[in-house]
Amino acid sequence: MPILPRERDPRLITIRRGGTLTDEHHVLLARWALACAEHVLPLFARESDDDRPSEALRVGHAWTRGEATMRDAHNAAFQANAAGRGLSDPARFAALSAGQAVAVAHVAAHDLGAAAYAIRAAAAAAPEPEREAARVVELGWQRALLPSEVRDLVVDDQRLRNAICWNVFTE
Repeated sequence: MPILPRERDPRLITIRRGGTLTDEHHVLLARWALACAEHVLPLFARESDDDRPSEALRVGHAWTRGEATMRDAHNAAFQANAAGRGLSDPARFAALSAGQAVAVAHVAAHDLGAAAYAIRAAAAAAPEPEREAARVVELGWQRALLPSEVRDLVVDDQRLRNAICWNVFTE
């Protein structure tokens, strides 16, 4: 299931590419996505000592500081995603969250992918009767972390893309 819409929202496309997103807000989205992925990375580490997801997050942070290229981030995203293959849902979703987070450097709209996979990881790690509560707690944690400068944009985007993001953003 795709987590990016067929038609891209110009609010999530940088100004230099014809959208309205400033570079500063792009970096804020990336930092938020990276924090979402880092929050669930221990779920991956419990099952694997593969360092590709954590390395991807390091590359993502380097990109936010201007110390890595978009291509570096793009390549790291594929590596993080590959690290989750064959693992349990919590570990796989945590790896995919890291991949999506670092991919924000390339396409800002991947921020919701990082958040959605982190929510899925947290929910999958909880015992069955507690999964919905774990989803709500993770969503609340993420929203509390949102920078005020991009909060309205992200919450609106969550509303618009909730259906293609497994409805994890439902309050």
